[in-house]
Amino acid sequence: MQDTAHASTPSGNAVPRDIAIDTTGMSEGKRRALEQAETAREKAELPSFAAGLFNGRFDYDVIRPFPAPAEDPRGEAFLRSLSEFAAKEVDGDAIDRAEEIPDSVIEGLRALGAFGIKIPRDFGGLGLRQTEYTRAAMILGSVCASTTALVSAHQSIGVPTPLKLFGTPEQKARFLPRLARGELSAFALTEDDAGSDPARLATRADPTPDGKGYLVNGRKLWCTNGARAKLLVVIAKTPPVVKDGRSRDQISAFIVEADSPGLRIAHTSRFMGHRALANVVLELKDVFVPKENLLGGEGRGLKIALTTLNTGRLTLPAAAVGASKRCLAITREWASTREQWGAAVGKHAAVADRIGRMAADVFAMEAMTLLTSGLVDRGGTDIRVEAAMCKMWGTETAWRIVNDAVQVRGGRGYETESSLRDRGDVPTPLERLLRDARITTIFEGSSEILRLFLAREALDPHLRVAGGALDKRLPAGTRAAVAARSAVHYGLRYPGWLLSVGGPGGPGALGGHLAWAKRCAKRLTRKLLHAMLRHGTSLEGEQVLLGRLMDAGTELFAMAAACSWAEHLRTPEAEVLADRFCREAKVRIDRSFRGLAVNEDDSIRALAADVLAGRFRDLERVR
Repeated sequence: MQDTAHASTPSGNAVPRDIAIDTTGMSEGKRRALEQAETAREKAELPSFAAGLFNGRFDYDVIRPFPAPAEDPRGEAFLRSLSEFAAKEVDGDAIDRAEEIPDSVIEGLRALGAFGIKIPRDFGGLGLRQTEYTRAAMILGSVCASTTALVSAHQSIGVPTPLKLFGTPEQKARFLPRLARGELSAFALTEDDAGSDPARLATRADPTPDGKGYLVNGRKLWCTNGARAKLLVVIAKTPPVVKDGRSRDQISAFIVEADSPGLRIAHTSRFMGHRALANVVLELKDVFVPKENLLGGEGRGLKIALTTLNTGRLTLPAAAVGASKRCLAITREWASTREQWGAAVGKHAAVADRIGRMAADVFAMEAMTLLTSGLVDRGGTDIRVEAAMCKMWGTETAWRIVNDAVQVRGGRGYETESSLRDRGDVPTPLERLLRDARITTIFEGSSEILRLFLAREALDPHLRVAGGALDKRLPAGTRAAVAARSAVHYGLRYPGWLLSVGGPGGPGALGGHLAWAKRCAKRLTRKLLHAMLRHGTSLEGEQVLLGRLMDAGTELFAMAAACSWAEHLRTPEAEVLADRFCREAKVRIDRSFRGLAVNEDDSIRALAADVLAGRFRDLERVR
């Protein structure tokens, strides 16, 4: 099914075939939101190891050998300097208490070139790779979440990345040198009524009568770095266009000078964690933006936002790795020296269980994040699915790790770093790390939204083969023809998905895990197809069921990454950690598969409907 192809309904109206999901029966708002998202989706043109898992493939050769780029002396020198600077100059506890990053820290980062890590050297940046950037985020993430967010919001989702990807040569020459010198930037997308639903975007950019630019009006929520930024990417609606006989909204992206007349900070937001985040609400009233600052052309704003987030999402799991390593070190030291009931705390089975899982998970988190970063640097791979898995799994796992670290350290985990210091105890930042970790499963794509994103990508190849058979927008004859072709397609492939022979493995425990994972990828694909056949066009509403399948696929990717990373490191310790992780991942995958058949999803959903209807309102009353 080609993206540009069209089919006709019995009434003769054109049906847009760039929308692979049947929108029949959807509300107008839901249909518009889906069409916006579908139009902005990148089409899979390059191979993806993780996406292949949902199509019966375990292409281990894509990630073996581990895609670690050759060592860059310039990059290593920068990372050493950043590590020394972070250890000496970035006081995470003081920054958290003051709710402000000192100018000295920002100036120090500027001097290191930390605001231009991935900006090409031709424009004054360091010109380093994604892998070095990821490692920099790990370093900062182990020290201070607010400082990590300052650097990340500037160049992961701020102006540099979309400008590099979509900017004109003139735009790059104008803005990249400023950004490389350390003029901070921000990204303004979210609104009071528009989070993950782009169709509800209210900010407008209307062309001026003289054609010289646009007047932007609107309000943007949660704009990180907004209080310090000199440049912003602002996402706004431009005048609609008529396509397929219908008016379609256009979402566009603009580079906006922060000192533009009419742009003001309406509110400074404060949060549970990331307390020094320069996060604000921006109001734009008749802000003039010259047409030369339109990024990528009208109607490409959502695509720019989504594409920027693909690699931008890797910063969060990278920072999560740094924080988790810090938690592991604190927990190991405490559990090996603190004695209770005649033995070190870590020797008690309940605590040992937490520590073992913590170590195995940190190893897998690092493997997934570095692997995906290496794929970015190597090129030739579509990393959208891998990046989403890294972000979803990495941040959820980090939350569990920091929570376990607090539990193991007990009251000293709950007590603040400054309070511990003031009373003469060892000051550890677990309380702060816990607060800072909570937001990571929410922003830049919540876990729930990422599971839906993964489900859409997993279903895409199957929808393009068989979706037409379920699409009520098409004539009955067309649907029957698609059903016949898809029956042949799957008839040729399904037997292979039943076979359990072969594998990428090799000798030893890791080889056995890889052979199991290859068989499991076939099982995952069968389960996905069965769900499509059972639920048809209503499958997109089965979010809990799809979530189990996405979790299983993500665990398979984590297993593969851990094994490839261990093969690359070639140490006995790495093999032990990869082996232990894979054993635990198998248990979780089997649990996800069992949950497809044995669950209480319908009854829980019915209960939720009753709660929302107010049936149990008395339960909320405190007696």
